[in-house]
Amino acid sequence: MPKKFKFIDLFAGIGGFHQAMHSVGGECVFASEWDKNARISYRANYERIAPRLFANNERYFNEDINDVNPARVPNFDVCCGGFPCQAFSLAGLRRGFEDTRGTLFFNIANLIKYKKEHGHAPRVVFLENVKGLKMHDHGKTLKVILETLDELGYGYAYEVLNAKYFGVPQNRERLFIVAWDLDQIPQGHFYFPYGIDANGRTIYDKTRAPKDCREVHLSDIFEPHEYVIPFTISDRLWIGHQERKARNKANGKGFGYSLFKPDASATSTISARYWKDGSEILIDQSEYGLNPRKLTVTEAGRLQGYNIQGNGWENPDTALLTHEQIPYTVAVGKAAAYKQFGNSVAVPVIKRLSIEIVNQLLKA
Repeated sequence: MPKKFKFIDLFAGIGGFHQAMHSVGGECVFASEWDKNARISYRANYERIAPRLFANNERYFNEDINDVNPARVPNFDVCCGGFPCQAFSLAGLRRGFEDTRGTLFFNIANLIKYKKEHGHAPRVVFLENVKGLKMHDHGKTLKVILETLDELGYGYAYEVLNAKYFGVPQNRERLFIVAWDLDQIPQGHFYFPYGIDANGRTIYDKTRAPKDCREVHLSDIFEPHEYVIPFTISDRLWIGHQERKARNKANGKGFGYSLFKPDASATSTISARYWKDGSEILIDQSEYGLNPRKLTVTEAGRLQGYNIQGNGWENPDTALLTHEQIPYTVAVGKAAAYKQFGNSVAVPVIKRLSIEIVNQLLKA
């Protein structure tokens, strides 16, 4: 087990960062999440491994990020956060830190600034956002974020990574920013992992990832067939999906349901709206003479890399990397769980990045 380091988990959701960082030797000393259902899931899954977060009336399990007092946050080595994408109204008028006031990112920057001014600068900042952040507000949003990190004395690297190259059957692209404190890691640099090969080794060459990544299939996340039949969509809903797609195609929109066979190497991106009708990821059941079905809640979690036992596995020998994560318990109702998994990070991507952060930066 690697030497322990301390991390904080901001905009924590259901703890994808917590899962990954814990697996590489991290101890979570502070977390913040405002959604009441996500808080239920977070506590249900991490109280056992991080009891101090929840002791003394959840002293270190903050609710509103805007209420965080930096002086009351324990010192930490790594700041993790999957923050919402917001425009900076002053972008381009000033520079860096001052441009971020009034946004959720400001809370991250302000906390780092406070810790640095008081001699406890985090060594690494590890951020995640949607791929669109690169071009959001004509690129101004990312520019201000990077300028802020530079102003705070951090070197940085950023890249868009796809979960389908990290051992989960989902086409999910997200932007990651890894930054390091130049006072503590002056010679720092960061080489992004672009995937995981069949032997579990990191792929550092972006051009190799599509052909050399570990092979997985959609059926690797399936629960046994007898448990998924109730998730078959009705005739009325199936007809509605087909008619809507035909209309959209005729109007040149191209939007509609997406249907995948069990041997598909990757689905489309699961989103927080999946609970409504499952249209972005429907599973073909024509071999059984049935309408398509939605993913079960358990399968939706596995698609993001969570290790959920559920009703078991249709393929017990699956090569899916969910088996490498700590077990995850679904602690909320179906609709809330689908939303949470749709909003989550893909855990195997975060875990591989965490491994590289430890090896490339924390050991430096």
